[in-house]
Amino acid sequence: MKKTEVLLSINKLKKAFETLKEGAFKANSQLEKDGVIQRFEYTFEIFWKTLKILLSYLGIECYSPRSCIKEAFRQGFIEDDEIFLDMLEDRNRSSHIYEEKTAEEIFERIKEIYTEAFEKVIKNLEERLK
Repeated sequence: MKKTEVLLSINKLKKAFETLKEGAFKANSQLEKDGVIQRFEYTFEIFWKTLKILLSYLGIECYSPRSCIKEAFRQGFIEDDEIFLDMLEDRNRSSHIYEEKTAEEIFERIKEIYTEAFEKVIKNLEERLK
């Protein structure tokens, strides 16, 4: 694994996050909120795979989102692993949303908690890899 691969993955994550953030703060209709939840799903996928690439670059193997989040926390890339484990649960739940109330709850967490957490971790990753 080369550093350039890690940096490319972080850049991909950053772009996905920007689209998520834009949608989260502009969405009004249920259709728009559903779109934000879709953006959250793929941003989270890119996020954990970026952690996997980064940790592999450091010689640490992880094979699942949960193990990558926990190891990234141990390595100091993530300040609060519980937020990201909550994201994992919401990502898993979001593909089975049948109730508008559940979708609304996930959307609110994306807007109020997850965007800030993503922003912090992306900044941390960029700073640590300079």
